[in-house]
Amino acid sequence: MTDMTDARTYDVVVIGAGPVGENVADRARAAGLSAAIVESELVGGECSYWACMPSKALLRPVIARADARRVPGLRHSVEGPLDATRSSRTATSTPRTGRTTARSAGWRASASTCTAATAASRAPARSRTPRRTHRTPAPGPPRGGRLHRHPRRPADLPGLADVKPWTSREATAADHVPGRLLVVGGGVVAVEMATAWQALGSHVTVLVRGGGLLPRMEPFAGELVQEALTETGAEVRCGVSVTAVERENGTVTATLDDGSALQADEILFATGRAPRTDDIGLETVGLEPGSWLPVDESLRVDGSEWLYAVGDANHRALLTHQGKYQARVAGAAVAARAQGVPLLETDRWGAHSATADHAAVPQVVFTDPEAASAGLTLAEAEAAGHRVRAVDYDMSGVAGAGLYADGYRGRARMIVDLDREILLGVTFVGPGVGELIHSATVAVAGEVPLERLWHAVPAYPTISEVWLRLLETYRG
Repeated sequence: MTDMTDARTYDVVVIGAGPVGENVADRARAAGLSAAIVESELVGGECSYWACMPSKALLRPVIARADARRVPGLRHSVEGPLDATRSSRTATSTPRTGRTTARSAGWRASASTCTAATAASRAPARSRTPRRTHRTPAPGPPRGGRLHRHPRRPADLPGLADVKPWTSREATAADHVPGRLLVVGGGVVAVEMATAWQALGSHVTVLVRGGGLLPRMEPFAGELVQEALTETGAEVRCGVSVTAVERENGTVTATLDDGSALQADEILFATGRAPRTDDIGLETVGLEPGSWLPVDESLRVDGSEWLYAVGDANHRALLTHQGKYQARVAGAAVAARAQGVPLLETDRWGAHSATADHAAVPQVVFTDPEAASAGLTLAEAEAAGHRVRAVDYDMSGVAGAGLYADGYRGRARMIVDLDREILLGVTFVGPGVGELIHSATVAVAGEVPLERLWHAVPAYPTISEVWLRLLETYRG
């Protein structure tokens, strides 16, 4: 890695100091390798400052109040409005300047004191030649991050540049509650931010191009979330697209493809993510700038002997926890290669192969109700050629759910591979189900036979008793 004043050689150079980059560097250091991290924004990355942490901090009082309102003897104590100012201040300050920064600073300090040093550089990085990275410290505030993903806006939408729309960053950093908020999109960011801002006092309208919310999950997940949003006063319109936007005297007008127009104070585009790999020198190694980076199971970029892509840049599973998992796999592979140890397709721990990216990806959507899944949906399993059966259960029939909330509404589904009698996927929707999903992940990733899972007795009375009910339903 070089800059304008010196040239240094490291065993590993990591572009991006988010949780994923930190994990790669940490694994390299633990293996006795020297590592350098190059980051153009903040150590901690997108998840810490603009995505996971602040969005969940914004949602936490929303979900807590919703849960409290469903508990007898408590609901009358939480009838008033949320303190929107304090809620947004918590979201915009605590993750950025509190525990997250302290954790990142502590990690960097501990790493830099080790024999195999980890150096950190706050500057954009660009490959000039293979295995040579050039960094150019820039005056003024840090520039855009590298090797992650950033919000995608419709490139050819008339009037977009003048409207100054919100993305996920603005949605978690806003210091005011817009009276009316348009949310364009039906995925995770769209439904989480619609949930948050509707509860904080906005009138939210969600505009979905497809047929429903959360299209990558089981259909009933989006249906239950949409039903709940509608009950809070939000409006969800499916099968519509925005064809033009304009802002006049502070008011945003969005024209739809059905000829109608909607007005709001702010508009949030939550329409997907794009890789931020356009200015890191991919052309010097025969790759297309701005593209996702295809990788093998050890996370090595296709056609390369030394370049790895972990986390968002490879498009395998756009989730922080999966990126950190990939970092552990890639770090082990890099260390093995550096030590001359041949990579096996599967070692005892499977440490060199990111198999969970295909078969057992867990995800939680922090709406009210929560939606959580691990593994494949019914449609994905059928498309992959498996002979499967979907087993459904109404979670209101579980004793623990009734204790959790009056009028508990939720649904569970497990996808059974009928040939092997193991689980290929599990989905839960309902209040508090996010804490259930790791049990599903263990069952799916571990390919636990159902005849053994039958003997994993859930504690009574907990919501996790839904596992017993699902297995009873399967057995008939």
